[in-house]
Amino acid sequence: MMKQVTFMGAAAIAIAAAVPAQAQDNNVTKRVDRLEKEMRAVQRQVFPGGAPAFFEGEIAPDNTPGQRSTGSTPVADLTARVDALESQLQTLTGQTEQNAFQLRELEKQFAAYKVEMEKRFAPAAGTEATVTPASLPVVPTVKPATPTPASTVAAAPAKKPATTPAASTKPDAARLALVKKIEIPSSGNETKDAYDYGYRLWEAKLYPEAQAQLKTVVSKWPNSSQASFAQNLLGRAYLDEGKPSLAAVAFYNNYKDRPSGARAPHSLMYMGVALDKLGRKADACKAFRELEEVYGDKAPQDVRTDAAAAKAKAGC
Repeated sequence: MMKQVTFMGAAAIAIAAAVPAQAQDNNVTKRVDRLEKEMRAVQRQVFPGGAPAFFEGEIAPDNTPGQRSTGSTPVADLTARVDALESQLQTLTGQTEQNAFQLRELEKQFAAYKVEMEKRFAPAAGTEATVTPASLPVVPTVKPATPTPASTVAAAPAKKPATTPAASTKPDAARLALVKKIEIPSSGNETKDAYDYGYRLWEAKLYPEAQAQLKTVVSKWPNSSQASFAQNLLGRAYLDEGKPSLAAVAFYNNYKDRPSGARAPHSLMYMGVALDKLGRKADACKAFRELEEVYGDKAPQDVRTDAAAAKAKAGC
């Protein structure tokens, strides 16, 4: 009996000792399994798209509200592309607004320059009338003094030439004779005849007289087809006379007031030439660039050829 009790006690002690060991072993197994699952989850984050045989999904993804997936999805890619397009559009819009602002500033500068020039050079009110050879302004010329014989020069001391105010303002008879030589057209078309007469004066290099005649054409028939020709030729008369400032204003007015006129492209090109002569190369390049943007291949071939040469000279 004693032996049986002893054996049962020993068995109980063995069973009692085995239960904690088995519980501990199960706990370790669970912890190892969990660590393996967590390691696989980490591997799926580090190596997305891995083979399912190695990275099976024992742990479900965490869809807790407020957290976003770090993986790339079609929606995320599309959103990124839309954001990029919006950024490019904002950049282009900013450039367009900047170009428009610069153009407005250029127009303001020309307008202010025009007002200043008109104040300085505009004729008195009520003095403008129909131009005829007799009424055209004649530029006086200084006649060379009659040469003095050498003996007289040696005998008498040199004297300063006398000048009188009347001599500088009195019309030169020789120049008036040149103006009278220019035939006035009489085809019956008053507007065209007036322009042709201004053209003949310009062709004869009688620039002040041509300017007065061409101004009359523009002021009297501002909406006629000849107005574009007359205003452009007015600018050329200033340019040929060596007055690029007035020329630039005349060309700009023709382009601004008659952008569809026959000589608008010519005026825009010559405006660049005049600005280049004034040393304003940046503004000259803007004029040449606007000629290409506004008229392009619609501009006459001679204008495009002259513009290319003028651009190269200005260094545009």
